[in-house]
Amino acid sequence: MTFFKDFSLSAVISGFVSILVGFTSAAVIVFQAAQALGANSTEIGSWLWALGWGMGLTGIILSLRYRAPIVMAWSTPGAAMLVTTTADVTLAEATGAFIISAGLIALFGFTGWFERLMDRLPLSLASAMLAGVLLQFGLNVFTAMQTQFLMVFAMFIAYLIMRRYSPRYAVIAALVLGILLAGAQGLLQLETVQLQWARPVFIAPKFSINALVGIALPLFIVTMASQNVPGVATIRAFGYQVPTSPLISWSGMASLILAPFGAFAINLAAITAAISMGREAHEDPDKRYVAAVTVGVLYILIGLFGATVVGIFSALPGELVVAIAGLALLGTIGKGLVSALTQEKEREPALVTFLVTASGLSLFGIGSAFWGILAGGLATLIVRFNTP
Repeated sequence: MTFFKDFSLSAVISGFVSILVGFTSAAVIVFQAAQALGANSTEIGSWLWALGWGMGLTGIILSLRYRAPIVMAWSTPGAAMLVTTTADVTLAEATGAFIISAGLIALFGFTGWFERLMDRLPLSLASAMLAGVLLQFGLNVFTAMQTQFLMVFAMFIAYLIMRRYSPRYAVIAALVLGILLAGAQGLLQLETVQLQWARPVFIAPKFSINALVGIALPLFIVTMASQNVPGVATIRAFGYQVPTSPLISWSGMASLILAPFGAFAINLAAITAAISMGREAHEDPDKRYVAAVTVGVLYILIGLFGATVVGIFSALPGELVVAIAGLALLGTIGKGLVSALTQEKEREPALVTFLVTASGLSLFGIGSAFWGILAGGLATLIVRFNTP
């Protein structure tokens, strides 16, 4: 009953935007990863089914349990890694590697090792990392004007006007206006949408040293460093006091159970989670979990309908997608910068974290969010060295 009292249209729209951003920006990488392992169209549909149900159910249960917006995602860096590092590895061997990686993630969660590590992370660095991760999305609002000026500029003006008079519905107004203008300009490609169901396909796992070294361990490291670390940092940057261990452990368990069907890595979301945690979802932070529940429900629908959902998202012009994502995250970027730079003693390490993260630096297959935190931590140690 509490959920229905907390229900709001703005939270549902924020959840939809979260899905829009996450799915349209990374789905193609997942398809490429599956194809690189030799998966056929039915098996790719099974990947989508497993990921949808895993992310959806885990996010819904954890959000309702902690009354906080807990959004799950697949490991986009992990999928990108699979595209380029799966030579001489069969789909069955990769499935075995997925199981090993998921087991390690669950182990780090249940033992509390990951939470003890995150407890040492200063809020200023977490906020700086979040702002750095999201910066490019804010910039994309204006770069999108180069190719679709009328549509994106109108969305931007609508957003600013609604932020002045009704902040909760600013993103809604921009999204609706963007869809109407895209339709008027003939930019919606709805004729490509067809109804297709996905069904689970069991892949018997096969374990090999080659897959362990080439896939399992790198996938575990990349998922923890590039996904779960910024995911937890995002939750804390918004002030939600949620125990970390259950989030990590149950995401690992979801991956472990569904790995034979294609769930290569399920983890905490960062960018899409930030959309569901912002003021646009609800003025009251305690009611923003509704947005995360919406994300979970939509993920399950994606898992059920498979290619149909892919077609719907593909029908929207790319400029509309990046513009609505950037507008939904403007407030979050500002909040992150304020939190990062407020404390003068922590300002320089936070700035280092922000710059390294925003640079897009990638080393050893690990994204800039991890290196930003590492650089900021190093700067913190140097600044505090021998300080009374």
